[in-house]
Amino acid sequence: MRASERVYASLREEIVTGRLAPGTVLGEVEQSARLGVSRTPLREALGRLAAEGLAVTGRGRTLVVSSLSAVDVTHLFELREALETQAARLAARRGDRAVFTALREKLAAQVADRPDGDAYFALVAELDAALDEAMGSPYLRRSLVGLRSHVARARRLSQDNPGRLARAAEEHALIAGAVAEGNETLAAQATAVHLRSSLETILAALDGAAALDGAAPPTVAAPPEVPLRRASAARPLTPSAPAPGGSQ
Repeated sequence: MRASERVYASLREEIVTGRLAPGTVLGEVEQSARLGVSRTPLREALGRLAAEGLAVTGRGRTLVVSSLSAVDVTHLFELREALETQAARLAARRGDRAVFTALREKLAAQVADRPDGDAYFALVAELDAALDEAMGSPYLRRSLVGLRSHVARARRLSQDNPGRLARAAEEHALIAGAVAEGNETLAAQATAVHLRSSLETILAALDGAAALDGAAPPTVAAPPEVPLRRASAARPLTPSAPAPGGSQ
């Protein structure tokens, strides 16, 4: 692996997982020494991070880790809903039903066992990859890949909420089940419900963090009511499973 690729992957992971917090200065001298590379590959890596919106120019033209405000998250989810509902619809049309049946079972098991954060996020990544493969649209896939780093950062904001993780696992299980059944409408609706619930949870987490810091939270319009019937009303996960409630 080229040095710039290694540095990019390392910095990206640290930003996405929160080990490099928003506002952290990505100085060339300090980061080169920390990562054990020359400044040339570091500059290449920083350029890629800036192109993805994970780093922005701060004071003195030094790059810093970008923030993730309530406004940013709201805009991100507006785009996610447009892209991911279509991805789910196409996956239900074209996907391998056995793959999504297996994923539904894995996610349902997470619900029954009370989701473990790391295991749950690994399953979400597996579901994302399966949807990418199943939808068969290279243009849509490239657009979604560009969002994934920001989505991962946003998801981590609700990882310490066990109740939310359980509801999100139910919602993802419903999405996987709808795709497994080839039900395009339910797959899109379940995805929309999941994203709206996830957005509400993340905005609440950001408001709570702002209150703890003593700052007034930014004013963001509440997401509109989902103009769809609740996914749980459309079809239960299993005959005995509880109806899904929220998202991650």
